[in-house]
Amino acid sequence: MPLDQQQIYLDYQATTPVDPRVVDKMLPFFTSHFGNPSSDVHGFGKDARAALDDARVSVGNIINADGADIYFTSGATEAINLALLGTAANDPRKHIVTCATEHKAVLDPCLHLSSRGYRVTVLPVESSGIVSSALFERALCDDTLLVSIMLANNEIGTVQPIAELAAIAHDRGAFFHCDAAQGLGRVPLDIRTTPVDFVSMSAHKIYGPKGAGALYVRRQRRRATAPILFGGGQERGLRPGTPNVPALVGFGAAADILHACAADESARLRSMSARMLATLRSSVADIELNGPCTDARLPGNLNLSIAGVDSDALMIAVRELAFSKGSACTSASIQPSHVLRAIGVRDDLLFSTIRIGVGRFTTDAEVEFASNRLLQAIQQLRAIAGPAHPDNRPQTSPENVI
Repeated sequence: MPLDQQQIYLDYQATTPVDPRVVDKMLPFFTSHFGNPSSDVHGFGKDARAALDDARVSVGNIINADGADIYFTSGATEAINLALLGTAANDPRKHIVTCATEHKAVLDPCLHLSSRGYRVTVLPVESSGIVSSALFERALCDDTLLVSIMLANNEIGTVQPIAELAAIAHDRGAFFHCDAAQGLGRVPLDIRTTPVDFVSMSAHKIYGPKGAGALYVRRQRRRATAPILFGGGQERGLRPGTPNVPALVGFGAAADILHACAADESARLRSMSARMLATLRSSVADIELNGPCTDARLPGNLNLSIAGVDSDALMIAVRELAFSKGSACTSASIQPSHVLRAIGVRDDLLFSTIRIGVGRFTTDAEVEFASNRLLQAIQQLRAIAGPAHPDNRPQTSPENVI
């Protein structure tokens, strides 16, 4: 089917399609290998248990962790809540540190803890989205229990200096949680050289199924965390509930595929997003890249503010392109992105910003087509808006060009 007769998916930070190889691995666990891994007194249960153990190893391999330190959950949100609330329930210290650009899955549990008497410090970030290590260090105190800083931002692609921040936190005796849902496998994270205590992960961000996640817990910290749900305690007492075996097998399969191709895939995605940005900037003035430059951000991510163009109008004008205005988890809100506000995006650009994410199944032809369609739509919308808008002013060489 010609590209102009189909919708092109450019929202890979919201979710990824399940890789067909992952589906193939999952299918038998809906039918012939349907056993409950807790019923391991017979072959059906033993097969399911063995498959889960294999999946733990596969997920652990992405961050160089032992499979025994991987605890499966329903997704990254549950994993984050387990790390934050479970640790807070087990320690007398009452100070939490995070940053203003974190996902709501971190900020909302922190808000809950604040309502329970905890002191929560939400650090500002630099214009690139980076947390200043000096500011971070000054925020820590003897009462600091836990720090939560994400690996890569889901909206603006900022990659945080996790190794440096985690080392500072450990020097002050605080635990360190890293939300790696967006950066997993695309941004290197080795827990053997980076002193993080907890890492939350999600399958559907790495071409696996929705409804599957994991929390890495450093073995020495296992007793520091209490369960937040209660029942059968299937995940070695830390998380109850019958595991979603097909989805978790899919998580493991997706992890294996990504582990094998991560470097090459990341390079390809960086190249694609850089070409798209260069094409847009070659013909349209006043397009600002939010966050760091393309070679220092989450591979495949672009967050663009386009002066004089309403993002909703642009999305309507190019319905054949599927992209977003920001995080899928907050798209129902009419409020501007808290991430864009945190990095100081001007008020007049907050509703003129789009997020484009390319991924494994994006083709070069789709990138070229999408770039040209966006160019055409931006020029048309600016023409409708009139001569006062930026595209009618002389072009200047934008800063932060690749």
